Amino acid sequence: MGSLSEPIMEETYSKPPGIRVMERAKKSNLSFKTYQGIVLIVTFLAYTSYHATRKTTSIVKSALDPQSPDVGLKFPWQRRNTTYEQNQSSKLSWMLKDGWVPFNGVDGTAMLGELDVSFLFVYAMGMYFSGHVGDRMDLRIFLTIGMVGTGVFTALFGVGYWANVHIFYYYLIVQMMAGLFQSTGWPSVVAVVGNWFGKKKRGLIMGIWNAHTSIGNITGSLVASLLLKYGWGWSMVVPGTLIAVVGVVVFLFLPVNPESVGANKDEDEVFSPRKVGDEVTEPFLRSDREEESAVGFIEAWKIPGVAPFAFCLFFAKLVAYTFLYWLPFYISHTAIEGRYLSNEEAGNLSTLFDVGGVVGGILAGYISDRLDARAITAASFMYCAIPVLYFYRSYGHVSMTINIILMLITGVFVNGPYALITTAVSADLGTHSSLKGNSRALATVTAIIDGTGSIGAAIGPLLTGYISTNSWSGVFTMLMGSAFIAGLFLTRLVVAEVGEKIQQLSPQGPSPRSRSPDLLV
Repeated sequence: MGSLSEPIMEETYSKPPGIRVMERAKKSNLSFKTYQGIVLIVTFLAYTSYHATRKTTSIVKSALDPQSPDVGLKFPWQRRNTTYEQNQSSKLSWMLKDGWVPFNGVDGTAMLGELDVSFLFVYAMGMYFSGHVGDRMDLRIFLTIGMVGTGVFTALFGVGYWANVHIFYYYLIVQMMAGLFQSTGWPSVVAVVGNWFGKKKRGLIMGIWNAHTSIGNITGSLVASLLLKYGWGWSMVVPGTLIAVVGVVVFLFLPVNPESVGANKDEDEVFSPRKVGDEVTEPFLRSDREEESAVGFIEAWKIPGVAPFAFCLFFAKLVAYTFLYWLPFYISHTAIEGRYLSNEEAGNLSTLFDVGGVVGGILAGYISDRLDARAITAASFMYCAIPVLYFYRSYGHVSMTINIILMLITGVFVNGPYALITTAVSADLGTHSSLKGNSRALATVTAIIDGTGSIGAAIGPLLTGYISTNSWSGVFTMLMGSAFIAGLFLTRLVVAEVGEKIQQLSPQGPSPRSRSPDLLV
């Protein structure tokens, strides 16, 4: 460890302003566990607000295009492009206060689909860039910029309501910029949580923490639906404002890592003596981090396990996001006990998928911790999702009770591995033994894994738009096939983990805690 007389490296951070105020009020340093609690709460609120703003557009769609006859996505050259039809539809909808030009025309659903695809594509591409930048700057500042930017462009979408904007490319550009700023969120929050929590119980902790995804979806749906009656602009502006406010909270209170606040990872009472309120100019643990350099994009791909889990997530997220974007629509167009549900009823019922997702994320994290086997857990959940998807499609319409039960179970097995891979697995790989202690790969690894998954998230809803016009059974076949392929990508890792378990059970095998450094996580 370097001496105190050594020159201070540039990569040192001051305590967040809110932390300094708390310590002044307390007249003592915060404990390590207190910092961990702050990190979990602040990052939870941060990503809940990210997903809440992301979900609002799916609610606003019903106001922009309430009764478009064209329910499938189409390429521009496949659209009905009769000027007379579009003008007549727009005039009628305008007189009836029905919809919003240009989304209430014959191609309204296709246009809304293009907004979704553009958002997700830019989000996926931005994820790679965000991870690269996130490992090279203060994540507190980076996350704050991303949240405020997300809030600005989410609100700008809603401003089109009062500004009477009817230009499609305005909304397209705003959505693409929102997707770019949204991409800052996930690599940043996972990297911060990974900095504060070791591998022990990481799966369970992150499984519970990852409930922010589903809670954000539910919150966004409820807030946007509540405000919709006052004008669809409010459904975008209010969530946009809220995420900007939470961004300020992040700036004030988020400690990026223990070194930035002088916290001791081993014992709370062993702090270097400082006056309360002083900035941390000398990191408590300085020798390793100061000599670290951020891991490059290509080097991160070469970390054992990154590529298999990234491609697995591509297909896992394809399934999850297809449900996210299309489940309310599917429910409203499927008779349950011989009755079609209203859009509001379908939207409320679809939230049960997210409830199952919360349970699935926690369950997958707990099981993976107990087994000490991330790949086995993720692959098992993906394979179990296949029969569940089949049963939901085949028997979900029989009764409301069966539909609810099957939807909850589907949420468990679809969102379980998705949550596990994007949290605990990403954090594990970002601190893999091949990095030789270099912790500055978390954001890059997280971005690679979730960025690859986000490409699948864009493709799934897009394909569903085309396939659903012919057959919903075809959509579910695609989803079951994707779940199967997701599991296959983990085959080599599953075999390695099974082999290790067998070796541990043998009389002369290694102890359960002595994992081979060549294994994945």
